[in-house]
Amino acid sequence: MTDAYRVVIVEDDPDVAEYTKTVLQKRGGFEVRVTGDPFEAKGLIVEFDPDVVVTDIEMPGMTGLTLMEQIRAVQPDLPIVVMTAHISVDYAVAALRAQADEFLTKPVGAVELVSVVTRLAADGRANREASRPREHVLAIGAHPDDVEIGVGGILASHRAAGDSVTILTLSRGARGGAPEDRQHESLASAELLGARLFLEDLVDTAISNTGETVSIIERVVNEVNPTIVYTHSAHDRHQDHRAVHEAALVATRTVRTVACFQSPSSTVDFRPSRFVSIDGYTDRKLALLNCFRSQGEIRGYLQPEFVLATARYWGRYGGGTSVEPLEIIRETADLSSPVRPIATAADAAARRNPGH
Repeated sequence: MTDAYRVVIVEDDPDVAEYTKTVLQKRGGFEVRVTGDPFEAKGLIVEFDPDVVVTDIEMPGMTGLTLMEQIRAVQPDLPIVVMTAHISVDYAVAALRAQADEFLTKPVGAVELVSVVTRLAADGRANREASRPREHVLAIGAHPDDVEIGVGGILASHRAAGDSVTILTLSRGARGGAPEDRQHESLASAELLGARLFLEDLVDTAISNTGETVSIIERVVNEVNPTIVYTHSAHDRHQDHRAVHEAALVATRTVRTVACFQSPSSTVDFRPSRFVSIDGYTDRKLALLNCFRSQGEIRGYLQPEFVLATARYWGRYGGGTSVEPLEIIRETADLSSPVRPIATAADAAARRNPGH
């Protein structure tokens, strides 16, 4: 299922702006943001990540053609529709030279407006998705279900965006269930997610932060070459979680993006700085956690209402209605892109594929 196309309208005439917004929302089913200030438009475009921009030409302080040139300098493939009430060959030529995708004269009929914006949005989204670099994600947990609890929604959004996902679980620790059951549950969850699974056999409650633990993580890192790593936070009461965190920081020192997730044993010192929307992926997260049936009856934090309430709580800090929080340890941004790596892979996927 694909979510509604997203449109930014830049129009200083309130009546025209309201008409354009209403037509696109009611007849086209678009999600729309409107601004009458071309100087605010660039920030809105970065924040809202639209599929199409619809802009007037004559606006105070900056023409739509100048705005379009500035947008093109940053996002050359973003479709732009230019509208004007002035029917002039000069305007049309200027718009074409500024690389507008469509030039419409006001008043624009509802059918034509919806048709043009729909076509450009579909083409633009397909082109952008095809050209987006794919991430290789590695999620490292001490025990079965650790990564699903911490970043199950984010991992689901990565898969929906076409990213590869690998899960490394360092211990099959029983924690209330037989190791064989925990192994089968881990495999079932990985299969449901479409992830590759490395399931190791370190001793539960005795995982070291050096030696064998570092070697295992390094071996997996060398094999899958991740671009993003998710792992435990240092702010955790469980000794295995802290050990995995410390070992992972050593073993993933060459990975450009490393972030830490919250676990049920995280302390009050867990201080996230990134809040990633998992709107549209909460059902998938619950399905992943449901694979761990040996724990569901004895671990209250695996109950669906607890999982959903936690995601809703973190949503108060931004990002979406349901959110998974992250402590960012290291993040090397692509300076040519206005969107951060984790946001590119997860937030954008959550916005664009909410039905998964």
